[in-house]
Amino acid sequence: MRRFEVLILGNSSATPMYGRHPTSQVLNFNEQLFLIDCGEGTQMQLFRYGIRSTKINHIFISHLHGDHYLGLVGLLSSQHLVGRQADLHLYGPAALQQIINLQFKHSDTRLRYNLVFHPTNPHASEVILETATLKVSSFPLLHRIDCTGFRFDEGKMPASLQAEKVEALQVPVAFLKLLKKGIDCVDKDGTIYKASELTYPAAAARSYGYCSDTVMNSAYFDAIRGVDLLYHEATFLHDMVDRAKETFHTTCLEAGQVAKDVGAKKLLLGHYSARYKDLQPLLEESRSAFPQTELSEEGRWFVV
Repeated sequence: MRRFEVLILGNSSATPMYGRHPTSQVLNFNEQLFLIDCGEGTQMQLFRYGIRSTKINHIFISHLHGDHYLGLVGLLSSQHLVGRQADLHLYGPAALQQIINLQFKHSDTRLRYNLVFHPTNPHASEVILETATLKVSSFPLLHRIDCTGFRFDEGKMPASLQAEKVEALQVPVAFLKLLKKGIDCVDKDGTIYKASELTYPAAAARSYGYCSDTVMNSAYFDAIRGVDLLYHEATFLHDMVDRAKETFHTTCLEAGQVAKDVGAKKLLLGHYSARYKDLQPLLEESRSAFPQTELSEEGRWFVV
């Protein structure tokens, strides 16, 4: 089973409020766990929702406002205390490495595992991680300080065999992998096995776009174009659009417009201002521009 889904650990902006925690998410891609941002209380949320933090091997930090990274040093320290040995890869602004080093220096913390730091580029889109099955890219957002978004793209999926036809024609086992890749095969007796006739079309590859703090700006639209699931900050209702622009944030209406403009299939709102206890008006406003909108809810998995 192909698993590609996101667990919301925190969805509040600036401060914890109304039982909502600062921004953090876990992405599960075929049982590989990735942490996206790490606000205050993240490791307690991981425990609460049954996520083993030692299974996380890659952490992505969008920017250096506290509600997106203040839980990180505690999480890294806990990994050390529980005896982690596997490498942990950390992606984020260059200055984040200085912050971590300073914290560990004055606490005399010497990690038992290898923390591999990858500085992100706040000025250009880059591929920051690529495997045979997944590609992760970062891209610039427009916030008050340097900030990046992240895009997760599933690798191209192989076609599936039409088992009954393959068995009836007694297709040699050596040809099966090639056929699934779309390659026609010729047996030594001249028999031709056409991939198009012996396979079902490959499942479409999926993608997840994560837009942390940003003012709405078309400069990042190409980086998230066509994603299956788009998470986009939606800090304010649109009656506070002037405040949103002043603080380099997005309104719920604007988030819906972004999703519509980039051709996303589904939109997930988050980063709610502490001024809103009831989130239903935020959802309704975004749906007026993009009906396929949902509220991010802590403890809930969303399928990409």
